[in-house]
Amino acid sequence: MKVEKKGHTTTLRNTQGDCQAFLEKITNQYPTFQKQNLILDLSQDKAISLAEIKLFSPLSKEHKKNKKSLVLVIDNADIDKIPHVMTVVPTLLEAHDIIEIEEIERDLGF
Repeated sequence: MKVEKKGHTTTLRNTQGDCQAFLEKITNQYPTFQKQNLILDLSQDKAISLAEIKLFSPLSKEHKKNKKSLVLVIDNADIDKIPHVMTVVPTLLEAHDIIEIEEIERDLGF
């Protein structure tokens, strides 16, 4: 797992291609990241399944409860099949844009 901090956002990149192990690492280290907006970069895993994506749903819900953004970067996902509680985008640039929009919405009280 590669960690990159930029301002109020932390990008966690899955470098091993194993979604389950990546999720376990994030869950174990979650107290370190819970006050940051998170981008989980899963774009390296070209064969990621919908079931693997859904594994991140509880983490997404928990993070949003803490009033922080969690965005998954998956370039080959079928967006229509992903649960609406999760934010999935195809590129890192879009992930940063979504976080900025959500930060503005929180500042405005939405």
